[in-house]
Amino acid sequence: MTSTSDLASPAARASERSDRIPDIIGEIKDRYASLRPAEQSVADAVLADVQEAVRASNGEIADRAGVSQPTVTRFCRSIGCAGVRDFKLQLAQSLAVGETFLAIDTPETPAGELPPFWHSVLGEARGAIREVERQVNPDDVLAAAEMLAGAGRVATFGVGGSSSTLAIEAQVRLFRYGLAVDCSLEPYMARMTAATLRPGNVLLAFSATGRTPEVVEAIEIANHYGAGTIAITRPGSPVADAASVALTVAVGEYPDALTPTASRFAFLAILDVISAATGYRLGPRARESLRRIKFNILPTRPGSGLEPLGD
Repeated sequence: MTSTSDLASPAARASERSDRIPDIIGEIKDRYASLRPAEQSVADAVLADVQEAVRASNGEIADRAGVSQPTVTRFCRSIGCAGVRDFKLQLAQSLAVGETFLAIDTPETPAGELPPFWHSVLGEARGAIREVERQVNPDDVLAAAEMLAGAGRVATFGVGGSSSTLAIEAQVRLFRYGLAVDCSLEPYMARMTAATLRPGNVLLAFSATGRTPEVVEAIEIANHYGAGTIAITRPGSPVADAASVALTVAVGEYPDALTPTASRFAFLAILDVISAATGYRLGPRARESLRRIKFNILPTRPGSGLEPLGD
């Protein structure tokens, strides 16, 4: 299938690329090995404190690197900038996007103490689940379960890291109840799938930000053809506004770029309660489907211990 971007002229595509924020920090790292030793000294000085490099004058950067000011200018041109002014502008833009990832401090953990990520992962997971208990209306969960239990077909959709894995998880959760479920992770396929949905079908969509245009479009298409739509997302977002039933939670993120996003735990908890509610709504049908699955899985696994009943 040919997209409109494929049909655009080379000049138009070049213009589109020029509108993107340049990642000059990435350019410095990628071109580092090809720089002269003196230019590498400038690169080292810049990367050691990017914020200070944005603020510093040409002479201050040169002093920190132990080189001359003309060397700083040559360094800027070697990494694709017009000069020092252009370099600092691009550096400020790149820093605005990536500061969180550049400011990670990973000190040694003293003996007998928990590593710093212990709380940022487990503590944030507990906090996210508490926010689900506080913010999500059980009536909305039951309404979503009613839609899913009565659906002739369910389509799940999510784009990106956590949302796509949640869409897959939803498929795994629901097919075991005997529901017909398919999962789309690619926007064009999601649009096509949404266009095939009819009254009595359900689209279950995930969006961590609530602003993903492709998710909004898929929901709107499904709505147009009379399908039920459920969104697990942030409150007050375009995705939440588009869906028939929105299960939303706002979770503050821990300022550690190396740990998973806390909202992922919240959305997974919402998915779990929806799945459980759907199973209860289906009753004997869900139990019989799970019994058949377990009956055919158990002989393939050695051991006599009681395994998780839902897996």
